[in-house]
Amino acid sequence: MSRSVVLVDAVRTPFGKAGSLYAGTRADDLMVRAIRGLLDRNPLVDRATIDDVAIAAATQTGDQGMNIGRSAALLAGLPNTVPGYSIDRWCAGALTAVTTIAGAIALGTNEIAIAGGVEHMGNHPIGEGLDPNPRFLAERIVEQDALAMGATAERLHDRFPTITKERADKYALNSQIKTAKAYEAGLIQRDLIPTAARNAELGWGIATMDEPPRPTTTL
Repeated sequence: MSRSVVLVDAVRTPFGKAGSLYAGTRADDLMVRAIRGLLDRNPLVDRATIDDVAIAAATQTGDQGMNIGRSAALLAGLPNTVPGYSIDRWCAGALTAVTTIAGAIALGTNEIAIAGGVEHMGNHPIGEGLDPNPRFLAERIVEQDALAMGATAERLHDRFPTITKERADKYALNSQIKTAKAYEAGLIQRDLIPTAARNAELGWGIATMDEPPRPTTTL
C-alpha cells in the first residue's frame, strides 16, 4: 500500500549570472552548501536516518562528476552509511530526482531522503565534451535540431506564429515585475541559503540574493 509523501523543506543557493558570482566556485561546493543549509534548518532530523540522496546534473564530469549525489552527501557531513546517486536527465533531472525519491518513500523503501540538482554552466558550458554517435544524423534517428537548442525559437515560431517577439518581451518583463514584488514581500529570501562565493576579481564574498533579476527593466 502506498503512503503519503511529505515535502519537509526546500532550499537553494542564490542564482548567479555567467562569469560573475560563482565564476571561481565549484559546483559540488554549491550543492554541499544547499544540503548543509537544509540540514541546519531541520535540526531534529538525525542525519544517520537519511536513507538516500539523489542529485541531478546534466554534465557529470569534473566538479559535477564523481557521482555527485554521493560525494556531495559526504562533503556535507552525512555519515558514510548514507548512500547517494546521480541522475542525468538534462532539463528534467532535478524534477526526476524529486519524483524518484518520492516514489521510493511512497513504496516504503525510504523513510526520509534528499533530492535536488546542480548545474554550473560557467564551469560546464552546454555541449561540453559531447561526442554524439554519427548514426543519429546519418540514419535520421533524430533531426539535427535535436542535438542543439539554437533552432528551438525558430521552430516554435514556425509552429506557433502567435508567439511574437513582442509577446515574449512582455512575458519576460512581467516575470521581472513578479520577481521584484516577491523579493519586496520576502517570499524568495526565505528559501535562499547564504553561500560563500569566490570571484576572480573581488575575491571571497557571501551570496545572499539572486544576481540575474533586473527590476528596472522596461520595454
